[in-house]
Amino acid sequence: MSQTTRAFPSDFVWGAATAAYQVEGAAAEDGRGESIWDRFSATPGKVVDGATGAVACDTYHRNAEDIGLMRSLGIGAFRLSVAWPRILPEGRGRVNQAGLDFYDRLVDDLLANGLDPYVTLYHWDLPQVLEDRGGWPARETVEAFTEYTEVVVSRLGDRVRHWITQNEPWVASWLGYGLGVHAPGRKSDSDALAAGHHILVAHGRAAEVLRREAPASEVGIAIDLVPMYPFSDNEADVEAAHREDGFRNRWFLEPVLGRGYPEDMLERYDEILPTIEDGDMDTIAAPLDFLGINYYTRSVVRASVGEVPAEGAEHTEMGWEVYPDGLYRLLVHLQTVYEPPELYITENGAAFADARENGRVADSRRVSYLEGHLDAVVAAIAEGVPVRGYFLWSLLDNFEWAFGYSRRFGIVYVDFDTLERVPKDSFTWYRDFIATQRAGPT
Repeated sequence: MSQTTRAFPSDFVWGAATAAYQVEGAAAEDGRGESIWDRFSATPGKVVDGATGAVACDTYHRNAEDIGLMRSLGIGAFRLSVAWPRILPEGRGRVNQAGLDFYDRLVDDLLANGLDPYVTLYHWDLPQVLEDRGGWPARETVEAFTEYTEVVVSRLGDRVRHWITQNEPWVASWLGYGLGVHAPGRKSDSDALAAGHHILVAHGRAAEVLRREAPASEVGIAIDLVPMYPFSDNEADVEAAHREDGFRNRWFLEPVLGRGYPEDMLERYDEILPTIEDGDMDTIAAPLDFLGINYYTRSVVRASVGEVPAEGAEHTEMGWEVYPDGLYRLLVHLQTVYEPPELYITENGAAFADARENGRVADSRRVSYLEGHLDAVVAAIAEGVPVRGYFLWSLLDNFEWAFGYSRRFGIVYVDFDTLERVPKDSFTWYRDFIATQRAGPT
């Protein structure tokens, strides 16, 4: 059955996603403090073309316009993140009421326009002052995040029904503290492991706060998963893929699902493991209402070589293979092995070299990408996998971290000189697809 006729459940949640630092701008307005990404992106050589998120898409001032785009798109939910430095400019302690007011208004405006906010508490913008005191490798940051969660939920918890505590803990820990290509730019395996552990503990602590202060809401975490495929059936390749799966996926997935850290990875990291305090693993395994899955691609692994390109495959501008079947197999695997609670695809999308010609952005490759991946999702649902919603990444072209503005993921083209928004062909396709699904079989 083709993707355009296969039916999703009638209550399936259709959404799109952004993140605060990537779209908001207004980096020095209304009392916002400095984040690690402000510092990192302002450091020469760290971001393509020296770009920063100081202006980004300026959604801080253009939210009404962007909500109008969402309404015309026909989605029923919007995933956004709260900027920690807007709320607690010093990381903890003094609350910036102007920052809370901004998100308070935003939540009200979303709800007034029929959009259910899915709020991410941490999408990588740690207050710089906390990094100066040790960052995520320091235990203090767990306490600071707990305090921050309490402040945010006390203001928004009466209306926000879905919370995501952390976004992509592997990226935040390993790209930020291990490999140094994301903020804050450290290069230490032991720091990365400590950061990852504290991010997971912070997730569990936040879940406790949300259960207490907003008991009617649902709580989840968004984990980026990259399925590892062996290059061949050779035993060495299979073992290499399993090791990479432990590093990239199982180390974060299994603890939040109550299985603890994988034994093979504990052995691998034995000499540089962080301090795991009594009760930490129980905290990390806080009950979830849903698990968010961010999926973009797979990885093919060859022994003694590592990741190798898939020959003859299509790749996005990020260099990632387009492989929808990987999403289908991942979802079925998760259900078979882990039996998680409800699942959401909290991010899925592609960067291509979009160009505006005669007022139009014809991005047929992105349309094809979306068709294939949505077909993978509905096929998994047909197999009994409890996928409840899909959030396309991203609503807008935006600041793509270390790539600056050189990679476009949006279904809305943003002219970064004028900040004009131009819906792409993929926007029209997604709008029509959602409408067809809501209309049901004809």
